[in-house]
Amino acid sequence: MAARPAGTSPPPATQQALSPADGLAQLSFLIHGILERRAREHDLSIIQTRLLGVLRDRTPTMNELARLLDLDKSSVTGLVDRAQRRGLVVRVPSTTDGRAVLVRLTGAGRSLISDGAARFEADISQLLERLSPADRAALSRLISRLLVARAADHGIDLFATLGSGAPEAAAPAPGRR
Repeated sequence: MAARPAGTSPPPATQQALSPADGLAQLSFLIHGILERRAREHDLSIIQTRLLGVLRDRTPTMNELARLLDLDKSSVTGLVDRAQRRGLVVRVPSTTDGRAVLVRLTGAGRSLISDGAARFEADISQLLERLSPADRAALSRLISRLLVARAADHGIDLFATLGSGAPEAAAPAPGRR
């Protein structure tokens, strides 16, 4: 490969393409790093951040939470225990199943995850500014299609929210659709 003359720009990125596997892997590292930085600002691990993120718009049982986080129930129990000690979540009995325990954000947990989510959203928006509006919309559609299909394959409705008719459901968080 010939060296590029000094003072010249590399070819436009649209002329260079990574394989889907390489591109997605590198993108996941980038996104993970951004998320990890935002989590550290609140003294959270990535998995704790995922827990709070899941709880933003739903109040699952412990078993549902294990499935949503793809963790075994004992790992979820420890995760919820630590979040509860920090005052970020609370366990509440199910009103429809006496054996089930639901996990819900506290006001402090909702405030923390709302702040972190807003900052993360700003980081991602800044990253995506490099794309045209049409490319951003196309990327969003493709990502949504992949994630919704993958979740459905595992029996998860990504769009189930607090307002979706679950008997235990509280009102959705302000600003959530």
